[in-house]
Order: sequence, then structure tokens, then C-alpha cells
Amino acid sequence: MKIAIASEGLNVSGHFGHCPFFTVYEVENKDIKNKIELENPGHKPGALPVFLKENGVDVIVSGGMGAHAIEIFNENNIEVITGATGSIEENVKLYIDGKLESSGSVCHNHEHSHECGNH
Repeated sequence: MKIAIASEGLNVSGHFGHCPFFTVYEVENKDIKNKIELENPGHKPGALPVFLKENGVDVIVSGGMGAHAIEIFNENNIEVITGATGSIEENVKLYIDGKLESSGSVCHNHEHSHECGNH
């Protein structure tokens, strides 16, 4: 399984579309086997879910995300976790342990993307 976390430095980004990169963890039997960073190729409507699917991602973790992106991820059988905050390392461990749940945070105003995780 591959878990992508919208990343800004060492923390989860407030909005997946505007993050500088995605930290992708490859997990097998609850063990992290590999970690890579994928540079965000740019925020174009509908493009990032396809980009992450092409990179084998099964789960996306972010602070917030627009409803259209959530819909496209769902169509591509990628689990969406929104409402995440703090350390990317801590969030991936919580997910692996089954303790990270989506808050259902949906961004409605992209001009204030840094606030999306707080909706």
C-alpha cells in the first residue's frame, strides 16, 4: 500500500493542491518499506488525483481538500483522509495503526488555502 501525505516541510499541508510536495510511504504489513517525495506538478483541477494514481497511491492524507478532488479520488479508488495536522511522520504512523480518521474537511474557498484544514 502507498500512502501519500500532502506535505509542507515536515508537516501536513493545509490543502493538498497547494502543497510543495507529497511524501509517499510504501507500507507492507504495517512496516514502512520506502519513503519518497514527489514534487507537486501544479494545481490544475482534476490533475493531482490522476498524478497520484499513476504513482500507485492508495491513500491521500491532507489538511483539507475541495469536494471535486475528493470525488475524483473516490472514482480512482483512493481513500481520502482530511483534517490531518502536524507531523507527516506521526500521521503516517497513526494511519498504519488504524487511528487516523478523516474529519471530512472540505475546502470551499481556495483563496485561503492555508485555512482549509480548519474547516
